Amino acid sequence: MNKCIKWLLVTVVIWLVGAPVYAMAIQTEQSIGIFIRDDVYHDYTRFLAGRQPQDITDFSGQFIRRDVVDMIIAQQALHLGGFDKTFNYQVGKINFRNTKLLEQGGLLISFDTYWYEDAKSLADKVYISNAVIRKGEYFAGIFASPHNEKVFNLHTLSDFNQLTSVSTPRWRTDWKTLSQLPLKELVAEDEWLSQVRMVSMQWIDFMLMPLMPQMDNQYVLEDIVLQAIPNILILLDDSRHFVISKRHPDGAQAFQALQKGLKILRQQGAIEKAYRQAGFIPDLTEQLIINLPLTRKLAQRSFLK
Repeated sequence: MNKCIKWLLVTVVIWLVGAPVYAMAIQTEQSIGIFIRDDVYHDYTRFLAGRQPQDITDFSGQFIRRDVVDMIIAQQALHLGGFDKTFNYQVGKINFRNTKLLEQGGLLISFDTYWYEDAKSLADKVYISNAVIRKGEYFAGIFASPHNEKVFNLHTLSDFNQLTSVSTPRWRTDWKTLSQLPLKELVAEDEWLSQVRMVSMQWIDFMLMPLMPQMDNQYVLEDIVLQAIPNILILLDDSRHFVISKRHPDGAQAFQALQKGLKILRQQGAIEKAYRQAGFIPDLTEQLIINLPLTRKLAQRSFLK
């Protein structure tokens, strides 16, 4: 008897270890499990402060960031489109696992938008929404350790010759943009947290990150502090979209609702308003878009002459 119990326990352990990772996402008939990065979820809950996503109309204030706006816009669109299931969040240090889960049908939607260049490579396995951030609207900050003086002395394209950066080829638009800069070196690293730590320790000079004006364009995570160079932006010349798994049982219904809701929000001007209020789509009158000669021409006034 004891021997039978022992083998039963061993079998259960083996099954748990070998089970697909998405089995950890708790789902019920009315609640869908969503994996979300821990730092994003932390700011999301602090920004909501007990409010429901569909009730948010003002996207200014502390803790707002691009990832948080994405999460709220997605849920508002699904709600407007008639998708009434709720979400429970599985929080952790998640990066490219989400893509695999979307392909397998273990994750319904990524609340973190995808570059179109990345999304279209998955088009046989995911539905791609209408653009949330349109081409020409996405400007990133150049983030570095506040103690890295040579980064904060950056003024022209030629100054990149002395600098190193880090990203991953799996983010096609980021990688292409950085590859166009005359960098001393571009290092490939797939894990977001590893990238942040490398820049914080000054092993790498800078990385590109979304603007966070409500937090003084400062990224803080535990003992890590990164600061954006003031008044200098990088244009990432692509659009961003939500992706929904074609293999998830709720995929087709959710995509139909999402598209309907996004259309309503776009007609109301709510999407652009949200990203502008959050400071993510910036006022360009006092900014230098330093990589414009490498991308395309936009009308702007530059504070540097």
